[in-house]
Amino acid sequence: MIPGMTPKGAKSSHASSLDERITGALVGAAVGDALGGPVEGYSPEQILQRHAGRVHGIVGPWNGDAWRTARPIAPYHKGDGHVTDDTLMTHALVRVYAQVRDHLDAYAIADHLVPDLMTNPRWIPELEAKALPLQRVFLAEKWLVARLHYGHVDPREAGVGNIVNCGATMYMAPVGLVNAANPAGAYAEALDIAGAHQSSYGREAAAVFAAAVAAASTPGATPDSVVSACLSLAKDGTRAAIEQVCETASRYTDFESALTPLRQAVAPYDTVGPDYRQPSLGARRPSRLHTIEELPVALGMLLVADGDYRHAVLGAVNYGRDCDSIATMAGAMAGALGSPAPEDWAKQVSEASRLDLWEPATTLTAVTREIFDRDVRQRRTHEAAFTDLGGPRCSD
Repeated sequence: MIPGMTPKGAKSSHASSLDERITGALVGAAVGDALGGPVEGYSPEQILQRHAGRVHGIVGPWNGDAWRTARPIAPYHKGDGHVTDDTLMTHALVRVYAQVRDHLDAYAIADHLVPDLMTNPRWIPELEAKALPLQRVFLAEKWLVARLHYGHVDPREAGVGNIVNCGATMYMAPVGLVNAANPAGAYAEALDIAGAHQSSYGREAAAVFAAAVAAASTPGATPDSVVSACLSLAKDGTRAAIEQVCETASRYTDFESALTPLRQAVAPYDTVGPDYRQPSLGARRPSRLHTIEELPVALGMLLVADGDYRHAVLGAVNYGRDCDSIATMAGAMAGALGSPAPEDWAKQVSEASRLDLWEPATTLTAVTREIFDRDVRQRRTHEAAFTDLGGPRCSD
């Protein structure tokens, strides 16, 4: 429990199987992403004015039929249930797990993820066309190709020099699911993977988010226990921001009243500044004092919603700013806790995006079981060797 927080009657997870948790997390992340996409970059006040109220489901593009040319979004069709690069990268990481069928590291990103982005055309919902994923992802993700493919940088250090943002964090849910119920293992694996993409608090947030998803997958988990797991692992400004935001979130039970307080709580740790589309001069630079905004706010919305998917994701969407990523993270954590995305939302997003949202979950569940079985065998081999060394001490 966070010091100073008032315990809330958070419900335990209802999901009873690994399959349900992985499906809940991955489908939940994709649906959150699609709901947040059309209002990304705007403020809660702008969202309220544009939609004559809060967003309560899937909405169309901000600029209507002018989305092809309207700046600053063009040429992306954000809205109408289309997922963004958050989901494209999440599914790409699942494909890497399907190839490697083991825990991943930074070298797996160089050897598998980068070639996939560069060489395998896929349907890109926002472009309404088949294209290379590299042609859709943001510059912070194109960095992976520039540094690892063209620059031949050591994968463990390739993230150094990239802007520090939520780029690596937004697709780390699969790492938490492969390490279900093992937050420390998820943290360590994501920290290694994210080294190929990010440095500083961007890399730290990726590790903490993976830990959060792993913690949410634990039987009996609650939003409070997820936050506690994050605080036990997070470092520097990331930890301080999570603590402050979640302490603030504990005072609210509806997202509308929490929107401004959560922004105020994270603001001292956020480098972007008050105008999301005009970042400050100190934005996205390495620091031990700061954090990405998205993860603390997603955790805060999870607490406000008491783990309920719909409430947490709609809170994230209506928060604005980088809300597709906030909703991706909130959706993954709520789904892993056992609160799935509404079926009608999931169906609409799947059809609009022309993506099977459930296939990656089926694939990752099978891979996760393989990895766990291998981990158990390796652990038992180590235990036997340590015992032969006379390592165990008998208790008196």
